[in-house]
Amino acid sequence: MRVLVVEDERKTASFIRSALQAEQITADLCHNGPDALRSAMGFSYDAIVLDIMLPGQNGLSVLRQLREQRNPAPVLLLSARGEVDDRVEGLNLGADDYLPKPFVIAELVARLRALVRRGNDPKPQLLRVADLTLDTVTRQARRGQTSFDLAAREYRLLEFLMRSAGRVCGRMTILEKVWDYHFDPGTNIVDVYVRRLREKIDADFATKLLHTVRGAGYVLREEK
Repeated sequence: MRVLVVEDERKTASFIRSALQAEQITADLCHNGPDALRSAMGFSYDAIVLDIMLPGQNGLSVLRQLREQRNPAPVLLLSARGEVDDRVEGLNLGADDYLPKPFVIAELVARLRALVRRGNDPKPQLLRVADLTLDTVTRQARRGQTSFDLAAREYRLLEFLMRSAGRVCGRMTILEKVWDYHFDPGTNIVDVYVRRLREKIDADFATKLLHTVRGAGYVLREEK
């Protein structure tokens, strides 16, 4: 496993690298945002440990650019314990997990291994529901002959719904699987993203695939 550790506190970064090396994990270090972005785009890391507070370019900005450029590396955010809003924003931008500071190094290692295992799970490359397809390598979505671009969170929502095709998915389940929330944020974020997804995959087609099950959630299926 090769990991990129992005942390501006050099002693902390060195401590993390030493701990990872003791676990037979190779770690490269960066101490600011611009260097982190160049390193992450220049090498295919198994995972990235990314501090939110960085000089030059903060971690959330780095994360946003990585996901915009379709970098698939799992990202573990590091944040001060009080930065709740930043953690929520980071998860919305496509972070895979977060760890508040101060943390126990054994937990950081365990979370990294879990992220990498999750990324290595064998899954179908091409998902299909009726005439809707999603290539999970290129992240290209297509309905019939029409292709459309997806924002990072729209892609994760569509992928989850397609892998769960035919099964009603409740809002809390969607929050957990797509946003990595294990709590109800008290917003209509799921409904907003479902509406955005519908505009892309259903609006111009006679047969609708994304359905609301009142009081239960959403389901992706072809109704006959």
